[in-house]
Amino acid sequence: MHKPSHWGNLPLMQQTFRDAFLTAIKNSSKSMRQVALDAGVSYEQLKNLAQGKSKSTNVDDAVRIAASFGTNLEGFLEGQMTPTKRPTIAIAGRVGAGALVPVFDAYEKGDGPQIECPPGLSPHGIVAVEIEGDSMEPVYSAGDLLLYTRNGHDAVLFDDIGHRCVCEDENGMGWVKQIKPGEEPGLFHLISLNPSASNMWNVRLKWAAKVRLHWPAELIKKI
Repeated sequence: MHKPSHWGNLPLMQQTFRDAFLTAIKNSSKSMRQVALDAGVSYEQLKNLAQGKSKSTNVDDAVRIAASFGTNLEGFLEGQMTPTKRPTIAIAGRVGAGALVPVFDAYEKGDGPQIECPPGLSPHGIVAVEIEGDSMEPVYSAGDLLLYTRNGHDAVLFDDIGHRCVCEDENGMGWVKQIKPGEEPGLFHLISLNPSASNMWNVRLKWAAKVRLHWPAELIKKI
């Protein structure tokens, strides 16, 4: 049977939000987990929607889900989507792995070179910095990117100690090192992974944040 020419402009009530969501998932390359990350909504909420345990969601979440597919809510319900681009993260600057690098927020917020956000990682709150130096070889190399999330405090949290962290010392220098307790409260040893590199002893830090993701230079797609 021939479809009428106005088929693509059916009234919004012709399909439920669940119908529109299932169609969008089917016609795109995105997984539900990726939609949840991009839209900032619960994966369990989307799973319940897909399984028919719910047929709709609140308006704010619906708008965000539609936006993750490159359209507004009205267009989403009508099945009008544009090809979606992967979200991006701005490179904040460089961080020293043996090299002496001043505080690495070298660009105005969001104005640094952009990279595609790695699959499975939400871009919200993520900071990317480029490594300079070789003190963390063979794990981290010059030109690689490290992604981390600031904890919102100018502090070194107990959970960060013993881990590889991006950090800033009291002189405004940025480093990537393994952090260990120093000889006095408030002081830390910054340990290099490269056996031929020097460690830094009893350093006072402004803050530290665990490395969430290491991205080798050859995988980086700058935009």
